[in-house]
Amino acid sequence: MAKTLGIEALTTEFLAFLRDQKRYSPHTLRNYQAGLARFQDFLQDHRHGPLNLETLSQLAMRDFRAFLSFRKGDDVSAASLRLDLSALKSFFKYLAKNHNLSNTALAAIRAPKRAQRLPRPIAHHDIEALMDVAQTSKSKHKWQKQRDIALFTLLYGAGLRISEALGFCWQDDFTADAITITGKGNKQRIVPLLPVVRQAISAYRIALSEDRRARIFPEIWHNEKNTGAKPPLFFSVRGKALAPRQAQQAMEKYRVRLGLPDSATPHALRHSFATQLLAKGGDLRAVQELLGHTSLAATQRYTKIDAEALMTSYKNAHPRARSA
Repeated sequence: MAKTLGIEALTTEFLAFLRDQKRYSPHTLRNYQAGLARFQDFLQDHRHGPLNLETLSQLAMRDFRAFLSFRKGDDVSAASLRLDLSALKSFFKYLAKNHNLSNTALAAIRAPKRAQRLPRPIAHHDIEALMDVAQTSKSKHKWQKQRDIALFTLLYGAGLRISEALGFCWQDDFTADAITITGKGNKQRIVPLLPVVRQAISAYRIALSEDRRARIFPEIWHNEKNTGAKPPLFFSVRGKALAPRQAQQAMEKYRVRLGLPDSATPHALRHSFATQLLAKGGDLRAVQELLGHTSLAATQRYTKIDAEALMTSYKNAHPRARSA
């Protein structure tokens, strides 16, 4: 009976496990769901008969390679292929543990090599200019620009991912010298809070509380949810939890005024945090802990930025380098 379980039911069960037990982010869940849906569509044309646990156990290496070739035909990037393969491997690993699926073919498939692309941090003086533009910008809601400053200061001052910053609650305590962050894979780390970060968040909270309409946002949000969930720290002008895209749009508004490149995003503030710490002699392992990187190699990418900048300066400044 178990072998006749359909792939739709198995996928739904797997995604629920990632959401409820593994606490995967909504973004990752959407990507995994899309990747598994593509695989199911491919199998419907690639194999005949019902798609169930028994079908999945019979798949060979050539079937998985055929799927990746099919995806390459859509001219997708290596990153997209890696993501699809990651979703499949997690899915089959789950089925092996929970439904006794026996299929080792997928484990032998290697992911396409990821293109080595260095992070693109924002220079410190440009970040200062961004803060100045935000502070002096005309806004219908005074608290809105204070929110943007608080968010950008938090990202830059603590090196957070945007999802981590937007995951804070209104009741969270930002008066201490450090705060606990829950990052990828539900892993926790402690990150120091600079006085400038604490001050920016305090200024935002005061500004929102002084607005006769906005000050009731936390209460409205809590009452609407009715699930015991806490109101978010960062609100949109409609009183909803601020979304990552809205944070990106806020940054776009300010960077356009300064003529900064498209790479000047909220996430680039995290790159700036790491790059500048390492440039000032910060310990690589310590920076790895602050960023919440599982792999030291992910942190080492930032040292390459400094080396690349050094070589560029050398080539531009050294009199013999120009004729080389």
